[in-house]
Amino acid sequence: MTPIQGLFAAASAVLLFLYGLQGFSRELQEVGGTALQSWLERVTASRWLGFLVGAFATAIVQSSSAITALAVTLVDASVISFRASLGILLGSNVGTTATAWLVSFKLTGIGPIFIVLGALISMLPIRARYIGKAVFYFGLIFFALDLISAELRPLQNRPQFKEWLALAEAPWAGVLAGLLFTALVQSSSVTTGLAILLVQQGVLPPQAAIPIVIGSNVGSTSTALVAGLGMSSIARATAITNFLFNATGVLCYFPFLRSFSRAMVDLTTNPGMAVAWAHLIFNFTVAICFLLALTWVEPLLRKWLGAEARSASSEPAS
Repeated sequence: MTPIQGLFAAASAVLLFLYGLQGFSRELQEVGGTALQSWLERVTASRWLGFLVGAFATAIVQSSSAITALAVTLVDASVISFRASLGILLGSNVGTTATAWLVSFKLTGIGPIFIVLGALISMLPIRARYIGKAVFYFGLIFFALDLISAELRPLQNRPQFKEWLALAEAPWAGVLAGLLFTALVQSSSVTTGLAILLVQQGVLPPQAAIPIVIGSNVGSTSTALVAGLGMSSIARATAITNFLFNATGVLCYFPFLRSFSRAMVDLTTNPGMAVAWAHLIFNFTVAICFLLALTWVEPLLRKWLGAEARSASSEPAS
């Protein structure tokens, strides 16, 4: 296979991975979309409950973009308050790390099993059909990961590719690359999945992958920012706050990023899991810090962003 053919094959596998993630998220929302919205509507009592619901919902549907966009929409419709949405947004950042763990476990060979199982279930009555489609797309995710791994393997011996990836070893370059690529593909799961696969193939050092994964958290906020356009000021404030949470986290971690990356690599002998741990610890610590300070941060954000007081019923600062 020529280098050009290999490039197109790898790109096709990445697109298949993205298609599988989007399909899996769409079918789960089709099955439980009403229940999901109902959960989100009930979180106005506590920021911590909102955090847990946001994390759980994102881990299930495998799409932080879908959850954050839904939160922005619910705020615009005055179904949930601005304060309640912040807990959901912080929870979704933690829930999105589930994809990194799935990839790091190297569950090779299971994709075709779920594809066949999902196809068989989809032949059943209507309700089961949606579940079958979700199972099918779940299998497609892992099948695409196997394809990506196969296409990346030959790159180990290409010095030009290694030289290009070596640029990402500078923390600022890695963060920027993760941000831009995630904004382009509209999925931080694709960015983290690819980064971990490159690490597992020995093509990319884990110290270089960690800044990319952390940068992807900022890039993933682009979906909510776009969703907030044309909505009320309180909805736009929700979308902008989602960006500010992630950007502030990156700025706080950035001076210590090299040390943090080395600590994560020393944490485990599995380089792929080192990246997954870094992703989880970054998002969890940022979320907890903002949750603890939300009583003081929320009024400042509302005033600074010029958000109107139009919102759902007020809630206690619990």
